[in-house]
Amino acid sequence: MFTAASMAMVWGEDLEKARVAGLLHDCAKCIPNKKKITMCEKNKIEITEFERNNPFLIHAKLGAFLAKDKYKVEDPEILSAITWHTTGKEDMTLLEKIIYIADYIEPARNKAPHLTRLRKLAFTDIDECMYEILKDSMAYLSEIFHNKGVDHLFAKNIIHIGLTDNITNFATINTKMHECAQNISVC
Repeated sequence: MFTAASMAMVWGEDLEKARVAGLLHDCAKCIPNKKKITMCEKNKIEITEFERNNPFLIHAKLGAFLAKDKYKVEDPEILSAITWHTTGKEDMTLLEKIIYIADYIEPARNKAPHLTRLRKLAFTDIDECMYEILKDSMAYLSEIFHNKGVDHLFAKNIIHIGLTDNITNFATINTKMHECAQNISVC
């Protein structure tokens, strides 16, 4: 919550929206995976086969549901920021970017690569920070899927989106990352 609020002050986003989204973005994270799936089914929250096979991803959309249902959050911008804080999406709003980045660079996180640089970049160039986080995420996912024998899909998409050409359009990277994820059934 504090990282999101600090970023909101720097980037001119509504402070209260950032605080609420920052506070509630992981409200469904501690729910056991089987229960997440059951809750989504019960509440007609659409989940893909990929999400069903990787239920840790469900906490974001289930969290948005709980924010609205349990905590009575009605603001669609806050709910969208919670929904997309894990996977991101194309054409993210400023609040969505802030919650996505704040989640990635939060003070308790220490295993992600380049954290010191990303924590500085979050307050100086938000789009470059998004790009760098997505690039690191692609590398991480590529490694995971390579170990599971599906590296060809990521290799093809990394070439297509031109990471080696220093593309700065993070939305293109993000879209391709989602296309990759939706086409992978082994996880």
